[in-house]
Amino acid sequence: MGGSCLFGPQGPVIKIGVDLPLSGAEAGAAVPALNGIRYYVQQHPTLDGFTVVLSESDDSSGGLPDPHRGADNVRAFLQDPLVAAVIGPFDSNVARAEIPVANTSLLAMVSPVTSSPCLTQNVYLPAALSLSHTAVTCKDAGLPAANDLHTSGSNNYFRLAPTDQLQGPAAADHLFKTLQLTRAAVISDHESYGQALADSFTTRYIKLGGSVVGRLDLDSSADHVAFLKRMKADGAQAVYYGGITANRGCTIRAEMLDAFGGNVAVPFVGGDGIAEDPACVRDAGANFAGMYATVPAVNPTDLPSAAPVIKGFKSAYPNPSDYGRYTVIAYDAAAIVYDAIDRAITAANGKLPARPAVLAMLAATSGLGGATGTIRFDANGDTTHRVISIVESPRLDRTAPWLAAGSVDYSAALPY
Repeated sequence: MGGSCLFGPQGPVIKIGVDLPLSGAEAGAAVPALNGIRYYVQQHPTLDGFTVVLSESDDSSGGLPDPHRGADNVRAFLQDPLVAAVIGPFDSNVARAEIPVANTSLLAMVSPVTSSPCLTQNVYLPAALSLSHTAVTCKDAGLPAANDLHTSGSNNYFRLAPTDQLQGPAAADHLFKTLQLTRAAVISDHESYGQALADSFTTRYIKLGGSVVGRLDLDSSADHVAFLKRMKADGAQAVYYGGITANRGCTIRAEMLDAFGGNVAVPFVGGDGIAEDPACVRDAGANFAGMYATVPAVNPTDLPSAAPVIKGFKSAYPNPSDYGRYTVIAYDAAAIVYDAIDRAITAANGKLPARPAVLAMLAATSGLGGATGTIRFDANGDTTHRVISIVESPRLDRTAPWLAAGSVDYSAALPY
């Protein structure tokens, strides 16, 4: 990063890039996240004599997050010598395109929400969570590994969301410990994400003492209705689905009503591929209640540390749609970037810091008190604050929001 310097109304300028899907299908979640970043900057308009300016980019195209557009946004950030770090992206497939571009210049990136293990690791599913008891590598899952993305040999990517590796175990813990159900059927959607969730759920559930009475992968020949009827006969008390709504996931919930003899008390549990998705509730038909899903993010409304931030935010942004699930975690992402830049400016004797210096300070983040908790990163760039939230589908009104149903915290110890 060169020596050019732009002056704002309160001194020289330093920029933070923001890359999120600000239009299209994910804007309803991404714009409230951007609002959280903006709110932090509004509270902290200057940093060590620099005026902080957000350089905001939309990575959506045609209504969906676009990896190519995201990579172009990062290239534009690299061309601006004032951009010290980036907050984003929102989607793992966009991150796969952006990380190698940013990595060549050691431009630090902090994502509030991406959860694919392979952005920071080479293993998609640890051996202890694989049914074969052999680690599933990222390449086994058809994905580039972290080594392939970080071409410089140094990690430049950090995230505040726990990885998907913890979603299956968290669902198993909730089903076995909280709902106290000991027999489950398992279905996966024939994709690597869904199969990994189903495998890790199964391994953890059995380790806890539960029984998996049957497993079905939804390939083209799968008769899931007949499978559900067999599972009911075999005493299944719940159905776990590893996959996404678009792969017929929540239609299974609708079919459970007949397959289980009208017993609407049988829970249907999945991952963030169905969580808080209006399409899932719609596809579930009359059986929309009683669904649970894991979300790899802490629920800030449960945290005393987040209360003043939420209160202040809602005063500054009174429109209910301005606030979302990822507003507070994005606020914390801004705090982390500020902290790293602050230490890099100090090390540069008050001058605009070089990007590798900001990256080094970010990697050394330890014990930062954020609204969502104490923030640290492990050697991979993953958060050590590993909380998986549990949400429940609406109980009476299918148009109502999903409900908070608890959380599982693996910060002290991983479930494998």
